[in-house]
Amino acid sequence: MLHCLKRRRRSTSSTDKKKDSTGSIGRRWKLLSGINHWEGLLDPLDLDLRRYLIHYGQMAQAAYDTFNSEKASKYAGSSRYARDSLFSRVGIDKGNQFKYQVTKFFYATSSTDVPDAFIMKSWSREAWSEESNWMGYVAVATDEGRSSLGRRDILVVWTGTIRTLEWLNDFKYVSVSSPNIFRGNDEPKVHLGWYSIYTSDDPRSPFNKTSARSQVLTEVRRLVEEYKNEEISISITGHSLGAAVSTLNAADIVVNGYNKPSDMPHKACPVTAFVFASPRVGDDKFRRLFSNLQNLYLLRVRNRTDIVPTYPMIGLGYSEVGEELAIDTDKSSYLKSPGNLFSWHSLENYMHGIAGTQGSRGGFKLEVDRDIALVNKHLDGLKDEFGVPVSWWCVKNKGMVQLDDGSWELMDHEGNGF
Repeated sequence: MLHCLKRRRRSTSSTDKKKDSTGSIGRRWKLLSGINHWEGLLDPLDLDLRRYLIHYGQMAQAAYDTFNSEKASKYAGSSRYARDSLFSRVGIDKGNQFKYQVTKFFYATSSTDVPDAFIMKSWSREAWSEESNWMGYVAVATDEGRSSLGRRDILVVWTGTIRTLEWLNDFKYVSVSSPNIFRGNDEPKVHLGWYSIYTSDDPRSPFNKTSARSQVLTEVRRLVEEYKNEEISISITGHSLGAAVSTLNAADIVVNGYNKPSDMPHKACPVTAFVFASPRVGDDKFRRLFSNLQNLYLLRVRNRTDIVPTYPMIGLGYSEVGEELAIDTDKSSYLKSPGNLFSWHSLENYMHGIAGTQGSRGGFKLEVDRDIALVNKHLDGLKDEFGVPVSWWCVKNKGMVQLDDGSWELMDHEGNGF
């Protein structure tokens, strides 16, 4: 992929030593994945945990960066890039020792009315799908990644919406029971929108003969069986809408035993959700169920000025789950002030905040070697003095390619990208 920003920028760093961090993360992965519910690691924020969260954050960002949001394209709502090239195409392969292989793309639809921002539809009469959107991917750590991560990590990434803030005020916050997930466990209720995206199928769609839930659980089970003789973990991550569905998915995996090999029911692996800017998911019964499940951990990262995590409101019966890491990007001296609703919610901005938050000590100091240019990938967030173009992540000519006869054609999808 050729992007609008070609000039390499110097990273801004303080104490980060990559060659030392990999080994300590591999040794400490159980703590970093929440076996003690991150006790003593959040304030001040542990250096390895900063790196760990940014790792999972950039895996979630990859889903945004491959998502085709160009409605003029017949592939709008799909992944631009194929499974085997995804990580190199979105720029997270180089210099990254946490290597994964994408094993499956999955797709979602909705059987109930949801905002247009949830399911993007192409203007083209030749659209690849009228009912479904690409919703994320399942990946597994390679042998090299396993060595750096300390175990074989099975990763599920749920994408969010490109136009997140458009649906907040118009969305209906209706909750529903979910007996096909929770099997009569005191009837916890979850938000209808998240539940519909997660569980809906559509016989008209070749991509959603089965639900996103079924696609993901089938692949997770296959990988758990394949690597059952190794030490494994299941990690789930997402931002915004993707964070809400990640929360449902994590609980579902544990409640229904997808983290156990079929012939080794005693060998349950840990399931951890790292969610960024998550709206609330369910009621207090859901919170209690979630909190009482064994081998299930969740860490919510929330930016102080981001409004999305305040929805749906607690007064409507919704509750928080898991542990919270609070950050405040307004304290960063690298960012324009004041920010705005979009910058406060941006996943790249969240990762910048994780890199520099100082917790209750106050202030902001970058502790991790993460290029500040990434803040401006999709917005105008950095101060002008850093010389980084605004919204620099863009496909060359928006995917228009000149043919040999001089004409132009939109070619914005890799041939095996499904």
